[in-house]
Amino acid sequence: MNISNRTLFFGDNLKILQERIPDESFDLIYLDPPFNSNRNYNVLFQEGRVDSSAQIHAFEDTWEWTDDTVRLFNELKQHPNPKIAILIHSLAEFIGHNEMMAYLVNMTARLMPLHRVLKPTGSLYLHCDPTSSHYLKVILDVIFGVKNFQNEIVWCYELGARGKKRWARKHDTILFYSKTEHFYFDWKSVAT
Repeated sequence: MNISNRTLFFGDNLKILQERIPDESFDLIYLDPPFNSNRNYNVLFQEGRVDSSAQIHAFEDTWEWTDDTVRLFNELKQHPNPKIAILIHSLAEFIGHNEMMAYLVNMTARLMPLHRVLKPTGSLYLHCDPTSSHYLKVILDVIFGVKNFQNEIVWCYELGARGKKRWARKHDTILFYSKTEHFYFDWKSVAT
């Protein structure tokens, strides 16, 4: 399939990755998935309007053990890559069958085809929050290989109040992985 630049797909990225995107298609993937925040998100269609008629429900950032999640979990436990199968089984044993594990199953099922569609010189940047970044890093280590972890970028911000019982949670994490050791990186283009 020939995909032109600026092609926009709407729908579940797993299905699109599996059915529409050929191997080694992309130089760079920036992934800003839902964070497992247990919130619903809306999209505003009319600029400056905040009433409900100007909004549409965009997505729920709530992860549950649905029939699709159970199917993905079972597929991952039988994955041809034994490291993926062992990792998913071990995470479920450790974490349990809860919302976090449902999130990790769905993320793993999508991170594997994202690796497939990266060119050998390509890189992936995964934006996540501190509640799941440590699990996602282990998953990415298995999919991309520990040697292809390039950096953890901490994005700090000053929004919200200061914590009274703990340090304020004021950062997100961006995990940077390359597909191979021969990845493209142009510091000059990102440093300006």
